[in-house]
Amino acid sequence: MAKKRFRDISRRELLIVVLPALLFVVAAFWIAAQFIKPAPPKSVVMSTGAPHGAYEMYAAHYRTILARDGVTLVERASAGAVQNLERLADPGEEVDFAFVQGGLGIGTGKEGLVSLGSFYYEPVWVFYRGKETIERLTQLKGKRIAVGGAGSGTRKLALDLLRASGVDGANAMLVDAGGLGAVGLLERGEADAIFLVGPARSAAVWSALYAPGFRLMSFAHADAFTRQFPALAKLTLPEGGIDVGRAIPPAATTLVAPMATIVARETMHPALIDLVLAAAAEVHGGPDVFQRAGEFPNARQVDFPLSREAERHYKSGARFLQRYLPFWLATLIERMLVLLVPLVVVLIPVMRIVPGLYSWRMRSRIYRHYGDLGKLEREVAEAPSGARAPDWLKRLDAIESEVELIRTPLAFANQLYILREHVGLVRAAILRKAGGRPSEGAAD
Repeated sequence: MAKKRFRDISRRELLIVVLPALLFVVAAFWIAAQFIKPAPPKSVVMSTGAPHGAYEMYAAHYRTILARDGVTLVERASAGAVQNLERLADPGEEVDFAFVQGGLGIGTGKEGLVSLGSFYYEPVWVFYRGKETIERLTQLKGKRIAVGGAGSGTRKLALDLLRASGVDGANAMLVDAGGLGAVGLLERGEADAIFLVGPARSAAVWSALYAPGFRLMSFAHADAFTRQFPALAKLTLPEGGIDVGRAIPPAATTLVAPMATIVARETMHPALIDLVLAAAAEVHGGPDVFQRAGEFPNARQVDFPLSREAERHYKSGARFLQRYLPFWLATLIERMLVLLVPLVVVLIPVMRIVPGLYSWRMRSRIYRHYGDLGKLEREVAEAPSGARAPDWLKRLDAIESEVELIRTPLAFANQLYILREHVGLVRAAILRKAGGRPSEGAAD
């Protein structure tokens, strides 16, 4: 019976100490788990652009680079930047990120979208045919102008520039055609001028630059346009900048250009954003006719709030583990590192505290009797005679009875025996004070 009572006491003391500590540790791990991002998906969807366009060309490079890290890039062709932005803003569309022409997002108020930065210049190229030199868009009044396909960023920008120059559908014929289709119209004489927007090496621009009889307009109003449209930058294409041997262009040419940006949904996994930016540095980071090596990608001239992951990437580069480990292993370790916080901050200290707390509780079952015993011992020592010996012995018997009921693990048995010895020492002191004669209280 005594053994069973001892086991019950020991278990109760253990539960009192261990259970709260265990609940505290579990709560700490649960809180940490809330900060663990789910594993990055193995595929990501990108809205690109029209067939044979620059967006499609660059997306193909991204697809190859992401595949090295086991991520599949799913491309969705579109009419261009305007449709890309509409897809991103539509929750029903399955799109994670897309190329968007700089300036399209200004004042749109679209929520839930973030920018990953700017990636290259997209010059505005105006090609025309004829003997007359065209340097101002005002000279296009009365002409047939291919302004880009519906849903494209080219069409939006071309109409803005023409409108600012006083050219519209009332005084010119505006044709919804872009890319290689617009180049074909100019070749066949079905258009007098065409607008193209994109890098020099995009299929349509490259074809137009080398097409016989095509002339490239130099923007005389470039400074005015960059003031009126803050998303535009003024660029200079030097003489022979495309081809020195063929003198393309034959003279220095002034162009205006927005930045090509990437816009993503803010729900896009941070690890994938980091991976896309690393791919972008590989694709767009080299020198070109309009940029220096390392100039792109960057965080300048973005229409939407810069993604926090992108901001971190521009400041610090790729995550430490991703520089040395495969992508999936690095992301797994990064996720697991979050669990080290409660392990180091909570679990290890708790493992050190719990044994000491349990030991303190077990010792307190013994030590709490020393207060009454010490008080009684002082009374006996300070009393002038043993007249109160019966009362002292009665109090001592009560203390001794409680001590006999104490059950402790073997590790604390020596302290219990010491307490019993102290009870015996106080009893001997009382008897000495009483003259060594057993009292009636003692006899009882």
